[in-house]
Amino acid sequence: MIRPHRTHALWLAFILHRLSGIGLALFLPVHFYMLSLALTDPDQLDGFLAFTDLLLVKCAEFGLVFLLAVHMFGGLRLMALEFLPWSPRQKSYAATAVALAFFVSTGFFLQAV
Repeated sequence: MIRPHRTHALWLAFILHRLSGIGLALFLPVHFYMLSLALTDPDQLDGFLAFTDLLLVKCAEFGLVFLLAVHMFGGLRLMALEFLPWSPRQKSYAATAVALAFFVSTGFFLQAV
């Protein structure tokens, strides 16, 4: 049985923020490895950069930018929740955070393709 608070929109926004943070944390080692290739083995980095021209990789980049944007806008919503008085529009703020994240990541994806 699902507990009533776990169907609330703001709880779902919390879970999305937490999962996006975990996804970004899992991506960081790959990111740092690619940065190290720029310093140690430029030829291997060039091969990897050629690989990033595939459409599948562009779609994965869209997902990564979406995770980054939803984590950032969700974090801004949480900071507003901490520092501003509670309002009944918190659900609207959470929906706006997801919409802005989708808008940013879609703009990035359209420029990449």
